[in-house]
Amino acid sequence: QIFNQHNAEAPNLEQAFHRMAPMEPNLDHDLSWFLLPSYWAKMVVALISFLCFANSYDGDFVFDDSEAIINNKDLRAETPLGDLWYHDFWGSKLSSNTSHKSYRPLTVLTFRINYLFAGGFYPVGFHVINIILHCTISVLMVDVFSILLGGLQFSNKGRRLNLAPKSSLLAALLFAVHPVHTECVAGIVGRADLLCALFFLLSFLGYCKAFRENKEGHTFSVFWVLVSVVLGAIAMLCKEQGITILGLNAVFDALVINKINLLELIRKLLYKDKALENAGLLRKGLLFRITLLMCGGAGILYIRWRIMGTGPPAFTEVDNPASFADSLFVRAINYNYYYSLNAWLLLCPWWLCFDWSMGCIPLIKSVSDWRIIALAALWFCLIGLICQALCSEDSHKRRILTLGLGFLIIPFLPASNLFFRVGFVVAERVIYLPSIGYCILFTYGFSLLSKQAKKKKILAVAVLGILLINVMRCALRSSQWRSEEQLFRSALSVCPLNAKVHYNVGKNLADKGNQSAAIKYYREAVRLNPKYVHAMNNLGNILKERNELHEAEELLSLAVQIQPDFAAAWMNLGIVQNSLRRFEEAEQSYWTAIKHRKKYPDCYYNLGRLYADLNRHIDALNAWRNATVLKPEHSLAWNNMIILLDNTGNLAQAEAVGREALELIPNDHSLMFSLANVLGKSQKYKESEALFLKAIKANPNAASYHGNLAVLYHRWGNLDLAKKHYEVSLKLDPMAPGTKENYNLLRRKLEQLQKKGG
Repeated sequence: QIFNQHNAEAPNLEQAFHRMAPMEPNLDHDLSWFLLPSYWAKMVVALISFLCFANSYDGDFVFDDSEAIINNKDLRAETPLGDLWYHDFWGSKLSSNTSHKSYRPLTVLTFRINYLFAGGFYPVGFHVINIILHCTISVLMVDVFSILLGGLQFSNKGRRLNLAPKSSLLAALLFAVHPVHTECVAGIVGRADLLCALFFLLSFLGYCKAFRENKEGHTFSVFWVLVSVVLGAIAMLCKEQGITILGLNAVFDALVINKINLLELIRKLLYKDKALENAGLLRKGLLFRITLLMCGGAGILYIRWRIMGTGPPAFTEVDNPASFADSLFVRAINYNYYYSLNAWLLLCPWWLCFDWSMGCIPLIKSVSDWRIIALAALWFCLIGLICQALCSEDSHKRRILTLGLGFLIIPFLPASNLFFRVGFVVAERVIYLPSIGYCILFTYGFSLLSKQAKKKKILAVAVLGILLINVMRCALRSSQWRSEEQLFRSALSVCPLNAKVHYNVGKNLADKGNQSAAIKYYREAVRLNPKYVHAMNNLGNILKERNELHEAEELLSLAVQIQPDFAAAWMNLGIVQNSLRRFEEAEQSYWTAIKHRKKYPDCYYNLGRLYADLNRHIDALNAWRNATVLKPEHSLAWNNMIILLDNTGNLAQAEAVGREALELIPNDHSLMFSLANVLGKSQKYKESEALFLKAIKANPNAASYHGNLAVLYHRWGNLDLAKKHYEVSLKLDPMAPGTKENYNLLRRKLEQLQKKGG
């Protein structure tokens, strides 16, 4: 049922209002919307926000999750907790030149707790926490919107009154079901935005509590102002945007608590009017509170700056091409175009993409580009809203529009490129907080339409339709975030010019073994971005595996020419050169890779293989030993050491290395097999047999395991068991080298024994 009446929960409000907050026009008066008790309103918001994203609970780790979670050593118990305070979001040292300087230790701490409770990298627990966080934030939005839309007023008992129950419910529902939030909720890395938003809102609500009259009759509480600053600091330790709440608290204080008319204040400042005290600046302690907020914010930023270091984050042109443009005009016009795209995503969140970089949005280079219209439309709307916010004679209208614009713009400032370069073009996750301002403006616009409309029920049905469409869009988008394949393919229609989209589709196909299809997407990525070295490297790898060595060499050579410190491409180039038997060039490529990445166990492993091919056995053993020092679980390096020592007759040394390897990797069946061969040659048959059987138990379908165990039994004299395992080996692999000959020898021996016995 749709109502148009006043708040039914608070009769005789005139007598209950706090003296500091006189009555204002009620936004709910003309609003065609549902009126629910506060408890039920919050239950409805929680339920609907849960339904929007519930289907993401069993999704995989996708996109950035692998770097921020799976490959992040800060999540593991062996990493000291103190390291979190000196590492960035991705687990790199903040002092490193390659660090993105994203300092979010509290978010990483929640990932670590998730990991420890789950006992490993199981994504369900991570996703469930994200969904709960969004539901909690959406519920808090009911209270936040009731203050922003209805004002801050208390009863004589100190209880905050909700003077806009219908409009606050509508705004909270709009926030809860906005599809642009899907990245934050369904993508685990979005935890940073959710935690930041949670403490952002708590800081705001804490600041509002400062104005509840206490027993001593003081009009505000310094304690709650300081609590708000602390909560703002916690929000910033979850994500950088959190610091903006201190500025918004100051704006709220000026507009709602002190009811300052900004245009009038500007006039008084320009004309040096001495009656500023009459504007409420000093009388209500505004300057004191703003000083507290400013000092707190400055202190927080200073501490973060000291921890982060003075160097700015290092981004590349493909991350944010406009910021690298030489012309100030090109930079300015493209930044404004990016703002218009963010605004469009709030208005019409239909075209959503996990990544908007790498050619997805071509640069505007001249005023003849038709996309200039989007800039004009954005600024036409913004200027119109700003004029109304400043110049309207209706104080209620001025307050709501200013708060709406403040919550829309101020949280977006860190992502605006105005103060520093950011590492993206458009990112849906950074609109999570600014969408609060959008919901305020939408709700206010709806109330104005309701006031003018004759058929208000039709208007309410239209808004219900928008909410329903958004719920369905959230559910669809959440399902796309459940797996990388769906996520990457969904972006092909939105950003067909984005090289990274094609690269990720190709990588996903390659991981699933579909190399032919992967090649197609990697080639398209390189075509769209001829300097995309990661696509060249991956394409070169596939071509190398398909023995298309010359094209692989061309691609990898071009990759290291474009990015000379690309260690992985140098190593892969060395592998290709080794396959082409250009050993000196291969050795040089391997050492160049190690020069650019000191701790590179895989490169030492491949270098060892090169030395083994050249019969430089000591160098090969040293290279493999380096690989195992850097990565003790490097099974291939251990195995190659055992085999090389075995083949060169150093059985005692091979046995020692094998035992050392199995202590570090006790369940590796390939190491068991290699050590069993060495023990068999040393005539330690019983121990060799035990290792062979253990290896076969771990990998029963390995023909060589059965074949070599048969050879052991053959030497040992257990001919029946030898015959059994020869037959199993030949059944698994009829062409197993040497096995058939050994089996025939055994059969002849058994026939001779039978004849003698006969």
